[in-house]
Amino acid sequence: MSFRLTSIRLTLLAAALASTFPLHAQEAPQQPIAKADDAKPQPDPAMQRVEVKGSAQAYDPRRDDTATKIVVSQEEIVKYGDTSVTDVLKRVPGITVNSSNGRGGEIRMRGLGAGYTQILINGERAPAGFSIESLAPDVIERIEVLRAASAEFSTQSVAGTINIVLKKAIRSGQREVKVGMRRTSSGMRGPNVNLQLSDKAGKMSYSISGSGAQERFERSGIVFEDAFDGAGLQTQARSTVGAEDGSFTFFNLAPRLNWNLENGDTLTSQSFLNAGRFKTRTNETASTGIGAPAFYPDLALANDMKNSFYRTELNWVHKMDAGAKLDMKLGVQGGRNDSTQRRITPAGAVRPLDNLIVSEGEDRGVTSTGKYSKTIFAGHALGVGWDGGYNTRDDTRYETEAGLPVFPGLPNGEAFEAQVSRLALYAQDEWSLTPRLSVYLGARWEGIRTRTSGNTFDTGRSRSSVWSPVLQTLWKIPETKGDQVRFAVTRTYKAPNVSSLIPRRQTSVDNRSTDPDYQGNPNLQPELALGFDASYEHYWAEGALLSASASMRRIDGYTRYLIDFDGARWVAMPMNAGQAVTKSLELEAKFPLKAVFEGAPAIDLRASVSRNWSEVDGVPGPDNRLDGQTPLSANFGIDYKVGAVSTGASFAYKQGGTVRLSERQTSIIETRRDLEAYVLYKFSPKLQLRVAGQNLLNQDFRSRSSYLEEGRGLVLRSGSYPVGVTLRATVEAKF
Repeated sequence: MSFRLTSIRLTLLAAALASTFPLHAQEAPQQPIAKADDAKPQPDPAMQRVEVKGSAQAYDPRRDDTATKIVVSQEEIVKYGDTSVTDVLKRVPGITVNSSNGRGGEIRMRGLGAGYTQILINGERAPAGFSIESLAPDVIERIEVLRAASAEFSTQSVAGTINIVLKKAIRSGQREVKVGMRRTSSGMRGPNVNLQLSDKAGKMSYSISGSGAQERFERSGIVFEDAFDGAGLQTQARSTVGAEDGSFTFFNLAPRLNWNLENGDTLTSQSFLNAGRFKTRTNETASTGIGAPAFYPDLALANDMKNSFYRTELNWVHKMDAGAKLDMKLGVQGGRNDSTQRRITPAGAVRPLDNLIVSEGEDRGVTSTGKYSKTIFAGHALGVGWDGGYNTRDDTRYETEAGLPVFPGLPNGEAFEAQVSRLALYAQDEWSLTPRLSVYLGARWEGIRTRTSGNTFDTGRSRSSVWSPVLQTLWKIPETKGDQVRFAVTRTYKAPNVSSLIPRRQTSVDNRSTDPDYQGNPNLQPELALGFDASYEHYWAEGALLSASASMRRIDGYTRYLIDFDGARWVAMPMNAGQAVTKSLELEAKFPLKAVFEGAPAIDLRASVSRNWSEVDGVPGPDNRLDGQTPLSANFGIDYKVGAVSTGASFAYKQGGTVRLSERQTSIIETRRDLEAYVLYKFSPKLQLRVAGQNLLNQDFRSRSSYLEEGRGLVLRSGSYPVGVTLRATVEAKF
């Protein structure tokens, strides 16, 4: 796409956004023209309209639940017409999405990723290799953000939990299709389609949600690598330009069946299927101005990654006497991840390379959950339950160089198998001591047993268990209508994933301190965290909220990656290395403008600011913070609706900074600013057009790191990845 065409489209989008705001002033109430044959009794002008709201409408989980919870509705999820759930989450208060090249990214709460933030789908963890980026927003009913742990969900949630609930609500006769097109100024483009069907037939009802998208792209990036000796003299200056083209395709399908049984029980079958493919071709050209030339000045890389995932579950809800209820669920899931990676140099290269790596992985598992709940006496809602599962993973890796096996003694390549068994038992009680004071008490015991075996390492076994007490309180301040205080004490943990336990080496092409090999550590132990959360909330009108919250986590057995030279190659390995402390402060405000000014237009405003601090005692200061933690983030948004037009914009800010990972290694986080906007026009109740723009400030994605290497000095590496402005148009039709 040319720069001129991009500018024209941005100008049109900005004009559409700006033009909607004065529309309110131009509107004037129109009196209907009376017709002779339409004469009907008119209501008495003196009569007053009385609006009665049911209890279901008045219930707000953010305000009324004792356990801290933010719920993002389906309306908010689809507002910007996103094709990936990661784009939705970056607008949620307290959540950031870190990406090095504009694709996908790590979802973080309190600025913490690397497994500290727990991501669930329908309350269950997805198997290894599942790409959350390929989950389409249109198959999601709501997103629950739990800042403090609860006993019902796994307490592997040091920073918090994000539970993505797939569509459950069923509307009779729903037929809806959305067709869209996405294009960026950097060359990315592709269509997407979404389908929603649901209906009822007697005691049975069904729904089907499906989404698919394909994107093609051509883009280039540049990486600089410089080195300086102890006297500050530059010993290396190198730049590597990578020209990449490829495609990304995914498909989601979520069918659901409900049966209402004769005795009042319900039986539900829900499935989720996902398939995706990511292909890239990259040509890297390295130019060296100072120092020795790169090992491979001209290198071609080809990647082809395919993944699929399925989960199906049967849920039975049995109603018992005295208001008791038994909710049981049995699920089966599986997934497959296959990848082919080829690295090759042109003919006549000084150092020839023709390397092929083929990897295949398959996951299978079964899960069982159950919960018995009952109001034992006035004000007590008791729940006890279990959460168990058994998963296996088979993985093979076959590598050749110039067509010959790299490991001749392994004709079928490297192979390993992992078996993971887990069981959790929990009990919880939500107790309303007074109409203004409620307490949530919970306890969860969770045990994990892992066995890994392979043909290149000894069989390893790992066993861990954590006892997690949870306390949450909600106090509605007397003599106020909307002021309340929350407090929580939790014990959470982060268990090492299977890949980090396997002592198998994954090699890099140009091995060096800034691009080392990776190897797992079978002696890795879980990280344990003690957490405190406190917040104040003020509700002063419908949809209006002001809140301030603070939190602290003390993490024992903190895991960090240590890079070392083993005599032949640079290797990164995860290690338990001391204690870390992280603290956060978050401010949030959202309200309709009419809550401040009487007669104001239908404008909704929202803003949030999060400040995070951390310190790792195993790393000397300054800047010895947790790896990749975002020190400051902010979100600002505005929405406006008038007549058939709805419009809005969102601005996200993430402050950068320096993080010292070890005595020798440093990572520099770049400051990022993201501006988005959308316009929705309803032609009729069954037809509407949604136009949205992302990265309207046209900011590139950047990354920087450094390593103090013996014999070479300070090595600095930085990269820049242009993404461009994204424009997306979607036609949404109901039939």
